Amino acid sequence: MFEQVKLAYEVNGLEPHIDQLTVETHYGKHHATYTKTFNELAEKAGMADLDVEELLASLDKVSDETLRKGLRNQGGGYYNHNLYFKTLSPNPAKAPTGKLADKINETFGSLEEVIDKLSKAAAGQFGSGWSFLSADKEGNLFVTASPNQDNPISEGTGRIPILALDVWEHAYYLKYKNLRADYIKEFFEVLDWNAVSALYDKVTG
Repeated sequence: MFEQVKLAYEVNGLEPHIDQLTVETHYGKHHATYTKTFNELAEKAGMADLDVEELLASLDKVSDETLRKGLRNQGGGYYNHNLYFKTLSPNPAKAPTGKLADKINETFGSLEEVIDKLSKAAAGQFGSGWSFLSADKEGNLFVTASPNQDNPISEGTGRIPILALDVWEHAYYLKYKNLRADYIKEFFEVLDWNAVSALYDKVTG
């Protein structure tokens, strides 16, 4: 069974950057529904015993188009939100450490530059979607944007997301209304780079 990540903070713990009502609605309703529906579809497809990353990378093996689309959307929603909520913190590390810090400097020149690229990718995503920082097994880093609940895994890139910035309206509209750029700026105030660094270390072994 695929389990919704447990919040490591109270629902008001990300205030004032991300408000309590948004967390309650986003995590308690949207993410919970993605998790429930994904589990139902994975059972129906006979894929519930797979790792979620393996399942999302194997969608082309699902012959039923409706089921495949459901797994892509609901599974992506489950996976992306688990990553999103897992990397937020009331007391975040403001910069990465170790291998990730070195690779960011090597690839982008500075932390500020990768944040700028992620922010522009998120702001420029037309309609609902995400921006991601992803890594391949060799440790290379990539900034991309994906529509809906897609991600670099379901898109077949072989890369694993280590940071997910949600720009669906339900992630910010209760507080920020149409000011997506303001929400994006505040997202980085609660992003825990220690969590992102740990995910990078896991991907690269």
